[in-house]
Amino acid sequence: MITVTPFLWFDDDAEAAIERYLRVFPDTELVEENRHPDGSLFVGTIGIQGQRLTLMNGGPHHRLTDAFSLAVTVVTQEEVDTISDALIAGGGTQGRCGWLVDAYGLSWQIVPETMFVLFADPDREAAGRAQAAMMTMQRLSIQGLQDAFDDRS
Repeated sequence: MITVTPFLWFDDDAEAAIERYLRVFPDTELVEENRHPDGSLFVGTIGIQGQRLTLMNGGPHHRLTDAFSLAVTVVTQEEVDTISDALIAGGGTQGRCGWLVDAYGLSWQIVPETMFVLFADPDREAAGRAQAAMMTMQRLSIQGLQDAFDDRS
């Protein structure tokens, strides 16, 4: 069977990132870890909501960039806020349009599923208002997207 797994190169904090992701996301498991003879983590694989990710401590030769991000679809504003806060804690930054960079340099998109419903609505004018509102936001607001869609902004 063929599988595709994102393989992420960290400088030296893959283990700390794995520990955080295990705490942040429900249904996350440590699948495998390979350690150097000195006990430090070299490569670890986790499963987040069924998606496997492999993280490696490879040194400073290659940096994570926002050219690659992990998109997380959530249902509630509480999930948007809780996950975003947990990922940016300790040095991460909130970006525009629901994007953020966690404390380890990995880019994420925390997106409420409502956004996709509004953007796909047959009323293209209302969908456009929701899209325009999203472009003004940092962390996404479900109510803000809905208000723009309904033209209550």
